[in-house]
Amino acid sequence: MRISIARKRAADLAADMIVIPVAKGSETGGAARELAPGVRAALADRIEKTGFEAKPAATLTLQSDGADIVLVGMGDSQDAETWRRAAARARSAAGGIKAETIAICVGSGRAASKHVGPVVEGFLLADYRFEKYKSRDEDAYDGPSSLIVAGASLPPSASAAVKRSRSASEAVCSARDLINEMSTVKTPSYLAKTARAIAREGGLSCTVWQGKKLESERMNGILAVSAGSAEPGAFIKLVYKPKRKAKAVVAVIGKGITFDSGGLSLKPAKSMEAMKQDMSGAAAVLGLMKAVAEIAPAVEVRGYVASAENMPGGRAQKPGDVITFRNGTSAEVLNTDAEGRLVLADALCVACEEKPDVMVDLATLTGACMVALGTRIAGIMGNDQGFVNALIKHGEQAGEKIWQLPLPDEYKEDIKSSVADIQNIGSSYGGTITAGLFLAAFVSDTKWAHIDIAGPAFAEKPMPYRPRGGTGFGIMTLLSYLDSF
Repeated sequence: MRISIARKRAADLAADMIVIPVAKGSETGGAARELAPGVRAALADRIEKTGFEAKPAATLTLQSDGADIVLVGMGDSQDAETWRRAAARARSAAGGIKAETIAICVGSGRAASKHVGPVVEGFLLADYRFEKYKSRDEDAYDGPSSLIVAGASLPPSASAAVKRSRSASEAVCSARDLINEMSTVKTPSYLAKTARAIAREGGLSCTVWQGKKLESERMNGILAVSAGSAEPGAFIKLVYKPKRKAKAVVAVIGKGITFDSGGLSLKPAKSMEAMKQDMSGAAAVLGLMKAVAEIAPAVEVRGYVASAENMPGGRAQKPGDVITFRNGTSAEVLNTDAEGRLVLADALCVACEEKPDVMVDLATLTGACMVALGTRIAGIMGNDQGFVNALIKHGEQAGEKIWQLPLPDEYKEDIKSSVADIQNIGSSYGGTITAGLFLAAFVSDTKWAHIDIAGPAFAEKPMPYRPRGGTGFGIMTLLSYLDSF
């Protein structure tokens, strides 16, 4: 899709659809005042006849000779998320008339420039479709070919905002493609191949450990989880280094279970239907590294993926097995369906050894987090409150809600084992917290946060700018955080 900046008034735009976001109580205000007098009068008449109020999600369309004029309600807010959602509604409206060129008015002046990025993000993310396996309809609407972001006096920085937000959105969409792909295709080896391609295209360094290398490096969590599968596990590392001295080193770790049957602790059939998405954390890391290569933040970013397929084959790990990890910690496996923490333990050990300033892992780790926070909010835990606060704040700015859960020492009793240092499940309660405490055993003294994305990683129903399927949750939060240095 072509995206351009137009420093023009609404009346001077040439497009199939001109979208004007309006605040509640100012339905004829903002860029609507820039329309030609006749169009402005017709619009005011239609607003009066329909009783249109600019509530969030409300739209009103006026067909004129030059273009369809679409008002999109903003409610009382002008924050970034409101602009993202307004742009997403514009993309939805474009489908109704099969518009090829859409112009979205963001207002005039420097204050309007802050809306440019969210508008591009909301529109591109709403434009996403995964239709690789669908039959092709020759008359199908492929979506718009051109997006114009318009404002009479937008500053030069608006073009940079378009470039940055396009890179971020395309990274999210690439992560969605990975999540939505079937597990028969996206094996751990496929993720490794994808990582190598990202490295080649972006000038990153890439390291992949498989087979004997996993054994020699004592990556025993990945080896144990993948033992029941015909597909070998993989440990992947991507590194971006800025041209100048890095202001910090940030490690990002993703859980990459490409299919989770539960292993010998087999899941019910219904619970397996969406288990291709159990590598959403890995997809977020790969998407992030793709964006980082293009956006070039001032920090060194290390992306780690711990990948395996969790299957109940004849060589699968068994309940009661004990894994000794590379940091010397031993863990009793009581439930083979609590496997994500086992592969993450390997990656956390390696990341800690390489001494980053901060590290964060993203994982579809526990159903308990969905019980606590639902399907739209991720849980976060960590050992440094400042770092946790920063990620929550940047999540809010990025439109990704994150809620903190505690890591109380007294809950460590729940994961004590009689035959090993710890065990991989706790009691029937507080499953998200005990999973976090398990991970904490592999963190040492590095500043660390764990984000459980089990709920928002995969949308069972469409949401604003998130069609059904993989969402790419976490990428926008982390890019916002990296931009803060």
